[in-house]
Amino acid sequence: MSFYPSQIIEYLYCPRYTYFEYVLRIPQNEDKYFKVERGREIHDEKLERNKVYLRKKIGVTQKWTDMYLGNDYLRGKVDEVLELEDGSYAPLDYKFALWKDRIFETYAQQLYCYAILIEDTYNKPVHKGFLVYTRSKNKLVEVPIDQNAKSLVRQSTGEMLKIIEGNKFPKATKFKKRCLNCTYRNICTK
Repeated sequence: MSFYPSQIIEYLYCPRYTYFEYVLRIPQNEDKYFKVERGREIHDEKLERNKVYLRKKIGVTQKWTDMYLGNDYLRGKVDEVLELEDGSYAPLDYKFALWKDRIFETYAQQLYCYAILIEDTYNKPVHKGFLVYTRSKNKLVEVPIDQNAKSLVRQSTGEMLKIIEGNKFPKATKFKKRCLNCTYRNICTK
């Protein structure tokens, strides 16, 4: 079984997402949210506009757009896979968001997942990734990616499998504020 980066992010947000979604098979219906839909539209527009654009500013020698990658435990579509001048590779992801002087953990986690997929697919090291904030005039932000971040992703997929295969109801997140916006808040026993 393999997971999408969004599912890893949900697990890290609260392990019960995995239980509700995969064990009980209760969908989130997140497609109803405006930002999700608008983000998908912006993503498609940016991919179309940037097909011939190489990011010289960050030392890109080659890029591939809209790449679907997978391994035994992870899969996903990377907006751009960049080959850099030093021979390393990097993921680039477009976000329909404003830059607020900090990188949200969910965005970083997604890049960590992509880093693993790129390393496994291209057999090249990934030390950083990039985010483009489309609602802030396409601000480009570099995100360092270390081995600990990639290890957390791998560990998370193992824990997710334990929940699914063992039909195990996990402990909820210790951050109770997260429950306020959870799509499962009405059925979860906090």
